[in-house]
Amino acid sequence: MLNASLRPATANADADTFAAEVLQGLTRPTKTLPCRYLYDARGSELFERITQLPEYYPTRTETAILKAHAEEIAAGVPDGGVLIEFGSGSSLKTEVLLDRLPRLGAYVPIDVSDSALAAAERRLAARFPHIPVRPIVADFSFPIALPAELAWRHKTGFFPGSTIGNLMPIEASRLLRVFRAVLSSGGRLVVGVDLKKDAGKLVRAYDDSAGVTAAFNLNLLARINRELGASFDLAAFKHRAIYNARDGRIEMHLVSSKEQSVKIRGRRIPFRAGETIHTESSYKYSVTQFQDLARSADWQPSRAWADPRQLFSVHELVSA
Repeated sequence: MLNASLRPATANADADTFAAEVLQGLTRPTKTLPCRYLYDARGSELFERITQLPEYYPTRTETAILKAHAEEIAAGVPDGGVLIEFGSGSSLKTEVLLDRLPRLGAYVPIDVSDSALAAAERRLAARFPHIPVRPIVADFSFPIALPAELAWRHKTGFFPGSTIGNLMPIEASRLLRVFRAVLSSGGRLVVGVDLKKDAGKLVRAYDDSAGVTAAFNLNLLARINRELGASFDLAAFKHRAIYNARDGRIEMHLVSSKEQSVKIRGRRIPFRAGETIHTESSYKYSVTQFQDLARSADWQPSRAWADPRQLFSVHELVSA
């Protein structure tokens, strides 16, 4: 699932853009909806509950890896260097590293939400008064110019949460190239990546026994009803998570339980019984597969850390 950093961008999405993307996705031969629209206020609340579920291992496992290897990771950041977090959100995981970086030149959180950045800046300033915090409001999927006084410093990027997995491999490679341009020659990137594992465990992580993920997925239809005046009958759709072994990804779908039609902005969208809306993908990689992906974007893989159960990994990449 998307990490927190991508949610605020769509909390108040332009209604016409939202409508256009919904209609475009639902009129394709295979119906889809952009996963970023899952994260309105209610969706974000449900996602926070998901991260605490026993079945959903990524958040707590990545945090444990960061805590276990924080000294090693922080050792690669020189005194006076800059730590840049792409899609920082609340910056909670970053505190694990900031604790080990007393002589950091600056922490630069990049996020689309100025309110999230402001809240994180206040909290971090109180806990780490010796570290300058220089937030940037921007979409990290495009090249970003750093303040001139920071551009010459050694830069380490931080991209936790396995958000890289929400992108198709070709898109992930493009994003890694964007990061490389921001971090410059000699830069370093620390990125969280969910590992391939037993399909049953993956499906349970995205289809929990308490039904929280189902509510999270169905909330997308509720949002379309509320913001676009659509006529989705939520009771006529069911959440389904599947592991697509061919593509190496978990997919979330909403399945129509009957033949029906839904009206959206004057358009009638027909559904067959059993037809699905593909709402999200999450690619899983082996360590070797992700390192190959990094090389395709001109990064050199360095170290990789994983938990004892080999559920999740954190990678260090360097730019020549």
